[in-house]
Amino acid sequence: MGRSNGGSKSAAVLALSCCTMLITMLPEVSAKRFIVGGNMGWTSNVDYGLWVGNQTFYLGDWLFFVYDRNKDIVVEVNKTNYETCNGAHPIKNYTMGAGRDVVPLNVTHDRYFISVDKSCNEGMKLHVHLTPLAPPVHLAPSPSPQHLAPLAPPVYLTPLPQPPQAALSKSRASKFYDVEIQILIPVVVTIAGYMGLATSSCLL
Repeated sequence: MGRSNGGSKSAAVLALSCCTMLITMLPEVSAKRFIVGGNMGWTSNVDYGLWVGNQTFYLGDWLFFVYDRNKDIVVEVNKTNYETCNGAHPIKNYTMGAGRDVVPLNVTHDRYFISVDKSCNEGMKLHVHLTPLAPPVHLAPSPSPQHLAPLAPPVYLTPLPQPPQAALSKSRASKFYDVEIQILIPVVVTIAGYMGLATSSCLL
């Protein structure tokens, strides 16, 4: 019973170690939050083109706009309205009224964001380009059976020849006969000796 529990614990520890190793080998795919503009936030007179150039955005990340709610807004527009700072017909208005707005990067195409016309003309405009994730690594397929090297031919060992049964029986009989002769000769000699003594006694 003790051995069974010990084996189960060892198997569990081994499985956990393997899972941990596999997890550490996986690429980092967790979503990342970007505070737009960094320490400057979402405001006028900031070069957001320079800020974006130092970032890498992936699908699933999200933007966090921090700004003065009494002065600015966050709207998403198309490329043409982005270039002309026209927010009259936005794709979506992300302004929630607290000056803390979250925008998920959940589509792969480029995104364009601006503030109100005056602030947009003062640089409050943001173009986000998403970087595609690295393609998964494909392992080389296993070679098909016809491409495998042929196996070496099997080696057959030749059995040693067995002596004929008749010869074996004759050999055993011969050995048995020799043993009988060796035993009987002393017996016969001894009996003959006794008979000789008995005959001599009778003659006397």
